[in-house]
Amino acid sequence: MRRHHAPVSSWTDSLRFAFQPVVNLTTGAVAGLEILARPESGDVLAEARRDPELDLRLAVSAVRAAVRRETLLPLFVNVFAGTLADLGGLAALHDAVREAGRLPWEVTVDIGPPYTHVPRGALLDAVTALRGHGFRVCADGVGDGDIPLSRLTDLAPDLVKLDASLLARPAAVRAMRTLCEELGALLSVEGVETEGQYATALAAGAQLAQGNLFAPPARLPAADVYVPPRASGAVTAPRSGPSVREFVRPAALLPATASAGHVRALLTGCPDVSGVLLVDRSGVPVRSVHRSRFLLSMSGRYGHALYADRPAAKLGDPPRTVGVDATAWEVLEVVAVGDRGRTSDDVAVVDAHGRCVGVVRLADLVRALAETRVEEAAGLNPLTRLPGSDAITAEVDRRIAGGRAFALSWLDVDHFKRVNDGAGFAAGDELIRAVGRAVQHAASGTTRVGHIGGDDFLVLSDPEALDALACSVLDTPWAAGGHPVTLSLATVLCPPGSVPDHRQAAASLAPLKTAAKALHGTSWVLARAGAAGHEVRRGTERAPAPAG
Repeated sequence: MRRHHAPVSSWTDSLRFAFQPVVNLTTGAVAGLEILARPESGDVLAEARRDPELDLRLAVSAVRAAVRRETLLPLFVNVFAGTLADLGGLAALHDAVREAGRLPWEVTVDIGPPYTHVPRGALLDAVTALRGHGFRVCADGVGDGDIPLSRLTDLAPDLVKLDASLLARPAAVRAMRTLCEELGALLSVEGVETEGQYATALAAGAQLAQGNLFAPPARLPAADVYVPPRASGAVTAPRSGPSVREFVRPAALLPATASAGHVRALLTGCPDVSGVLLVDRSGVPVRSVHRSRFLLSMSGRYGHALYADRPAAKLGDPPRTVGVDATAWEVLEVVAVGDRGRTSDDVAVVDAHGRCVGVVRLADLVRALAETRVEEAAGLNPLTRLPGSDAITAEVDRRIAGGRAFALSWLDVDHFKRVNDGAGFAAGDELIRAVGRAVQHAASGTTRVGHIGGDDFLVLSDPEALDALACSVLDTPWAAGGHPVTLSLATVLCPPGSVPDHRQAAASLAPLKTAAKALHGTSWVLARAGAAGHEVRRGTERAPAPAG
């Protein structure tokens, strides 16, 4: 039987709510607002921890408070894990969101500790029900709470919020970023107070953050936030290309049946909104309304009279969409193949069910990709214009984190000093450039080629691409200054789980390099990480030196 607390009503009568922005660290834009209960007296949160019905009432009141502030930003609403397990899918919260005219996928439920004594099955069933309504799920207070890693992975949240205290252990934050990539979740840090914490969060791979550094909780939703300038050469988490998740902005969504007058009221009241997506009952985009083109149509002669009461969809275009797992490059491809007159249109980002989770703007992508290219250019080898070892090892770590098999190969020119001494350094440089071009030309798909200095190259490839690449390079007759030259190739195959990081992969490669150099002629040796011995695929054993 549930207990009732008489004083609670007085606390809730005087309860106020504050809004704290959640900031996208890539774009500097506000990605949403967390709604925080601020009682004028008493400890209503402690009571809510013990009383699930009170906790649900607070969540419903938080949504209604946000509606009164007329914010269009996505919302983060807090509930305790025990509340979910006890009350199931929070039907009252779903009703409040619907009554407020908001869509469930614009609301993220922050599930907070404690988790001790919370029944696992009941909690997971409740989370499934939340997702069935369309809500997004966040695991809150990770690092300072009591959620076991097994429970965290069971929840498979859309977002993980770390306590800022974990920033004192950057390795733990990086490990959590890797786990989030496995779960398909974004990583956020809450309680960021200093620029040093911000820099640590950014370097460790966090994509979102909140705290007094950006904007303190306030009675009115903050229109502007402070984001420190990025330090030159700031390190980001290893990845093959920027993920679209890092650039997602909140979307302005209206039902597909909305009138042109409704859209016009939204756009004129929110000058920062660049467009509106019209969505069906499931949240799937059906039309895209561009701000400038729409307002131009409405402002023309008789425009308002003609269109105000008509469906806004008639003034929209087919939406451009990409999945949440797309890269920034894939978004550019979507923009490039479409109508050139729509290059400034927002691109809708959709989840696995086709529902809109936000939009990305072309300007954000171009700026980030330009910065990426500048950083990559600074690390290119001046002789071959190939990336150095850092780019390859970062990609190795990304593939290890992703549970992907890969082949890491080392390639060099035999007796290169003799080439320089006999043919001259100019001929040696041209040979290095030619080998680099040949390896790069033979590379396909996800193969990455790096020049780590001198006559040494690193090649990262999928195992199935290895034979074709090796044959293309090793079967080519090489020469410098008219003298024939041979190459040595050493490869380690790394199945999922065979090596913990790029350092161990490189350590597995070292003895194979020695074995390849000990063979006569162009050589290639191959081994599997963690297995004894190696296979000689090219080259012959050298004859032993005569005695005496």
